[in-house]
Amino acid sequence: MPNKNIITGQHVSAEMFERSKELRRGMTPAEARLWQRLRAGRLEGHHFRRQQVIDRFIVDFYCHRADLVVEVDGGVHLDQAEYDREREQYLCGRGLKVLRFTNTEVNNNLQAVVAIILDACQQSNGEGLDGTSR
Repeated sequence: MPNKNIITGQHVSAEMFERSKELRRGMTPAEARLWQRLRAGRLEGHHFRRQQVIDRFIVDFYCHRADLVVEVDGGVHLDQAEYDREREQYLCGRGLKVLRFTNTEVNNNLQAVVAIILDACQQSNGEGLDGTSR
């Protein structure tokens, strides 16, 4: 039986796999704070993965059941707005919804951030990226 919590049918290079592991070990304080609220099905049973490889990208958090990507952006994203736009367009083209929050939003208003994520999870329906029904 395939694991429904990951994106199947994609080849992940050894470099991407190692990079995602590095990013998990080196999460920013804001990412770590949000992860404590999302991990282990703590968000009403919605399972999130952190630093998930999706094709040629690594996203901060991913919920397969909701086709949802959650990104936590620090200051570096001010200098890469064009890249972020292209990346988000690609992910949306895969049928994913992308939510972006700043480090400041996560640090200063975690409850509101979590409420928005939960609302997005509850509104989702349909099939996952690998075609499995939910």
